[in-house]
Formats: sequence, C-alpha cells, structure tokens
Amino acid sequence: MSIFFNFTAHKELVSCVGWTTADELYSSSDDHQILKWNLLTNETIQVVRLAEEIYPIDLHWFPKTTGGKKQIQTEIFVLTSTDGKFHLVSKTGRVEKSVEAHRGAVLAGRWNYEGTALVTVGEDGQIKIWSKTGMLRSTMVQQGTPVYSVAWGPDSDKILYTSGKQLIIKPLQPNAKLFQWKAHDGVILKVDWNIVNDLILSGGEDCKYKVWDSYGRLLYSSQAHDYPITSVAWAPDGQLFAVGSFNTLRLCDKTGWSYALEKPNTGSVFNIAWSVDGTQIAGACGNGHVIFAHIIEQHWEWKNFEITLTKRRSMQVRNVLNDALDVLEFRDRIIKASLSHGHLVVVTSLQCYVYSTKNWNTPLIFDLKEGTVSLILQAERHFLLLDGAGIYLYSYEGRLISSPKFPGMRTDILSSQTVSLSNDTIAVRDKADDKVIYLIDAISGKPLGDGKPLVHKIEVLEVALDQFGSANERKIAIIDKNRDLYIASVRRFGKEQKIIKIGTMVHSIAWNDKINILCGMQNMYFVVWYYPNSIYVDKELLSKTVYEKDASEFGKSPQIVNYVGNQVTVRRADGSLIYTSISPYPAILHEYVSASRWDDAVRLCRFVKEQTMWSCLAAMAIAHKDLMTAEVAYAAIGEIDKVQYINFIKDLPSKETRMAHLLLLTGNVQDAEGILIQAGLIYQAIQININLFNWDRALELAVKYKTHVDTVLAYRKKFLEDFQKEESSKRFLQYAEGVEVNWEKIQAKIEMEISKEREHAATIINLNSAGSRSTHINR
Repeated sequence: MSIFFNFTAHKELVSCVGWTTADELYSSSDDHQILKWNLLTNETIQVVRLAEEIYPIDLHWFPKTTGGKKQIQTEIFVLTSTDGKFHLVSKTGRVEKSVEAHRGAVLAGRWNYEGTALVTVGEDGQIKIWSKTGMLRSTMVQQGTPVYSVAWGPDSDKILYTSGKQLIIKPLQPNAKLFQWKAHDGVILKVDWNIVNDLILSGGEDCKYKVWDSYGRLLYSSQAHDYPITSVAWAPDGQLFAVGSFNTLRLCDKTGWSYALEKPNTGSVFNIAWSVDGTQIAGACGNGHVIFAHIIEQHWEWKNFEITLTKRRSMQVRNVLNDALDVLEFRDRIIKASLSHGHLVVVTSLQCYVYSTKNWNTPLIFDLKEGTVSLILQAERHFLLLDGAGIYLYSYEGRLISSPKFPGMRTDILSSQTVSLSNDTIAVRDKADDKVIYLIDAISGKPLGDGKPLVHKIEVLEVALDQFGSANERKIAIIDKNRDLYIASVRRFGKEQKIIKIGTMVHSIAWNDKINILCGMQNMYFVVWYYPNSIYVDKELLSKTVYEKDASEFGKSPQIVNYVGNQVTVRRADGSLIYTSISPYPAILHEYVSASRWDDAVRLCRFVKEQTMWSCLAAMAIAHKDLMTAEVAYAAIGEIDKVQYINFIKDLPSKETRMAHLLLLTGNVQDAEGILIQAGLIYQAIQININLFNWDRALELAVKYKTHVDTVLAYRKKFLEDFQKEESSKRFLQYAEGVEVNWEKIQAKIEMEISKEREHAATIINLNSAGSRSTHINR
C-alpha cells in the first residue's frame, strides 16, 4: 500500500468519505462543507455548505448497480448528522429531503445492496428501516445503549449491529430469532459485512480488530493496538480489508494477516471507503485531512516467473532462472491480474492485456465492456472475466468464446471459491440457494446435459474443477458447510448424480494444473489424493491412494494458494508463503496411463516400490479395463480375492459378461445389469442379482422376461434353508405355489444358457475376423 495524497482542505475533523467513481470522492466535515475530490485533475471543489446546525457523521451513496443492473435513479447519498436527522443529498449538493430520525445523533446510515431500503442507527439505541424516499417502514430495535455501527447482510435480509461489547445479527422477518455474541472487551465502534465472502469485520475500544464468519465464529483476532480501532472496511471483492486508528492505516488479507502498515500524521481515521474497483482507499481523518492510498506491491508467481505491481500503471516481471527483468507499462490503472498456464492476464479500467510468458513485448489487447472486473480465472485454453454485469469467457487470442447465463445470476458476489473453470466446463455456486451448483459448457455457454444443476444436501462453500483429461471424465470437488470434501462427475449421461464423500474436516483444496491429483488441508494433515477417481472404481482403494503428512509446519489455518507441477504453495496464517514438494512419480504414472503405456507403468511401480503407487495403478487399470495390469497391481498390494475375481472375469466367454462383471467389481450393479439385458443375456442378469441377494429384483426380471422363475425360487429356497428361516415375502409365496422347483432341470437350463453364450461369443469373433480379412483383401 502506498499513500500518495494527504490533502488538507477541510478546517475541522473529517467524519466521512464516499466514492462516486474510481476517481471521484465526496468528503464531509465538521466545518459543514461537502467537498468533491477529482483524482485525475487533483481538483477539489466545494459541492455545498451545510447549515450550521448540521454536523455530519456518516455518508453512504445509493448503490449504482443492483445484481449487475444499472440503477436509473438519480445519484444521491444519505448523510447522517448529530441533530437526529438524516439528509438525502443529490450529487450536485442539493438537500432533497431531511428526515427527523432519532433522538440524539444518527450515528450511521446504510442503503441495502438493492437500494430498496435504508437503515439508520442512533444514540437513542434505536434501529429504523426507511424506504428509499425516506418514509419510515419499521423500528427494528430499541435498546438502552447507543448503536455505533450497522451493516446489511449479503442478501439484505438481515442486519448486523453493535450493542456495547456485543455483536447482534437480526433478521428482518418479524419474530425471527436474533443471534448475538460477545465480540470485544470494549465498546465496538465499527462493523462491516462483505457481500462476496460473507465475513464480518469488527473493531473497538479494546484496540483490536477481528474477523468472524456469519455464524459468529472467530476466524482472526489482532493483537491489542496502541489506540482504539475507529474504522474498518472490506474491499469490494472481499480479498482485503482496511483498518483505521490514531495515526494508523493498515491493509490486511481477509484471513487477518497484515499486508502493510502506514503511519500518517492524520489523527484518528474515522471512516474508510474503498473505490469501486478495489484499487484505492480514502480515509476521513481527525485533523481535517483526507488521506488517499492505493494498493501496490501485489505479487503473482507461476513456475519461474515472479511479477510485482510496482506502480498504479506498471509491473515488473522477473525470471528467477536468469534474473532477467522486464517492465510492463499500461495506459490506465491496473485493477486485476492473474498469472497461470503460461499467460499473464492484466485488466485495467478500460482494457484487457494478455501476455504470453514466452514473449513480454507484444501483448494482445482488447477493450472491455462497461463494468469493473472483479475476478479473473484461467484454464489451459482460455480465461474467464467477471464483472458486475456478466461472465465472459475469452481465448488467449482475445476472442470472446461465450457469455454464460443462468437463473438468478449475480456475478458481483462470485469469488474464486464459488466459481471454477476448466477447459470445457464452468461451475458456479448459486447465490439464492447455496446447495445448487450450475454446470455450464464453456464453449457454448449453455447448461450441461439436461440443464439440471448439481444439488448438494447442505450449503456448499467451495467448488473446484479438475484440469486434465476429456470433458466426459471431468470431476468437481466440493467443500460443504460441515467441511466435508465430496467429488462428483460433471457429466451424468442421463444417470442420477452421484456425489461421494472422500474427506472430512477439509478447509482448503487445489487441483494440480496438469494432472488430476487433488491436495488439501485436512484437520492437522496435508493430504494428497493421487487418484481421486478411485472412489468410482474401487472404494476400498481410495484410502490406499492417499498421501498424508503432518501439517504443523504450516501453522494454524493455512490456505493452499496453488498446485503447479510437483510444488504446492501454502500461505500461513501470518501471510508467509511455504512451498512443499510432492513426489513426481504419481504424475508420471498418470502420464503413462493416459498414453496407455501399461508396461512402463508397471515398471515404474516396481522401481518405486510403494503401496500407494500400486493402488493407483490397480484403480487406473480397472477404470481403463486393462485386466492384465489390474491383476499385477492387485497382487502387489495383497488383494488376493480381487486377483481371483479378475481371473474369473478373464475366463468369461463373452465380451458383455466380462464388461458386466468389471462394472460389478466397481460397484455399478445397475449398469452391469443393463449391459447384460441389452445383449439378451437375461439369465446372466438374473444370476448377478441372485449372487448379490437382490431377490426381489431377480424375481422381477424373471417374471418380466418369462424365464428362470424356477431358478430364482430354487436359489431363494436354498438360501432360506441355509439360514433356517421361513419364507415371508408375499411375492415369493405367490409364485412358489404355481412353479415347480426341480434342480436337475434348472442345472440343465443354466448349462444351456452358458453354452448359448459361448456360441454367441464365438460367432462374433468369427464375424470380426472375417471382416478384417475381407478388408485386408480389398486393400
């Protein structure tokens, strides 16, 4: 953070500031002036001189956009003052309306995100909700202590306010239960609640600032400072926040650690406002100054490149291999940047620049639509830009590929946790219902498959798409409110969506950028799932394909930044970066398998001699239906029962039954049955249900296809006799009356079915060989 202006234009204490655009700010002071600051021309103009009895306390502009749509209403702001009134003031300085609101000072006034309601709080301990024209709707709260600060919840359906040392969340619905907790050891002076990350910020007279989740759980508490915390404010995208105190301005990460500390000679910073694009901060200071600061020294790293934002319009690129330096200059102020997959994407206030890491001299430049970009996501083939109006997918050549839409789209509140990008898919968690994830085809911008979203049973906190492989095999990892980690297949092919749990107490995850290996922080361990897909192949193998190591070196609440190549970057709670290396062998194994180099894969596992590698290979071989390799891998990890089953599968006469039994090995009974019925192998479909004791389904198939009803009844009778039980199923009793059970006839029928299957398989083989011979002759 760099302080670049420190202007004295007011004669008295400055109480509040508010941005209209990224380069224009209004400030209000005890000298009764409202001033307009233009940062492009460095001009300061008096907008209006207020009446002598008006001493302003808080200022908040009417929201310009609601849900990405521009407001048509005239630009106005609410100004609260010590005389118990709030004033609706136009951009030109005209006081449109003054409303008697509270007994004593009106300490804060805030518009909700939609601009449909205004909340005011006062010294009289009351909280009131007003219409946008200043008509009283309701008195929400009446308490005995002053309410110093208030903030709307992200959905504008609840408010957060202070009550002495307590923080209270009150829903707007009548009779809804309020939620309160002791947050500080002194009176709380300021609060803020971010719409994107849903986190709460508080600061008070105990000289501490704290970060909370929306359930009142403490995520971070600072050490006690020298002076009370007089102002706190979230950046629009929820990645940073600013804290003001006496002669102090601090910039912090959302997890609490401090990026920068400035000690300007300004007195107390009573109010902090972020510019719309999140690049600048303005502070209202006790000595009459208005302080301006902008965010610099941001860093981006990828492989051997390190990029630093050195000034508002320039970056420095350093290649750590040869210490080569390049300076990138831009026409406008830099708002966002992202470095990954061999490309640097930089967004300024008007344009987007795309650099290849192979050539820093000739960027591809294209103009942006109106709106401030809040997020950049990159995949190998393309990148995603999000602004308040929409989602835009661009190729690295600057071509607009698609602009996805989905019901109730609110792009202004999406973050890197709630939207994910791969080469073929975009995943977005719904804001209206946190359990819903929209899956969108990246190229067409339309919903995948039947258009139905993925629905989880409880609220989803984070989504992440894997980056490697074909679109049909794409997987999504999900962390829910209980901190459980799930994995699901993105494409369903008409089947019911299966969301399978693979971990508990997981609070940070990342996929590898080239191979489908997943890493995460699980409880007190750093965990790597070398082959997460094994949950779909053989559930018992999942735990054997996982690498764990003690995470105490990362400290408390570490966050995974990225997983590139064999290196994982982790940020500790104090902000420092730690790098940890992952074994290169699983990635090599993935490459061999994707190229069908099974012999090389087996040789690699023999060389490494690790159970995790053999377990991965066993699951991969079953997934790719390579029985020879699967047999070797299962033998190496001592799974003798599965080796025997694989040998049994290899001896089966037809391709369809082999395929069905492979699906049985992976637990897909329904698919196995479907293959056999489609091939006309009804007896085999009935038999697998008998073997699995699915008696009702076996009888249902036998009755439906009018075959082997006696076989099912015979096996059922034998099963009950073995366990010395009587038949209790009405269905079986009904059919047992009219069907004779003769084991000799049944055995003869079974042998006939098996010989018929062998003949069918032999015919197909002969036809295939004849077809290949005729093709050879024609050539």
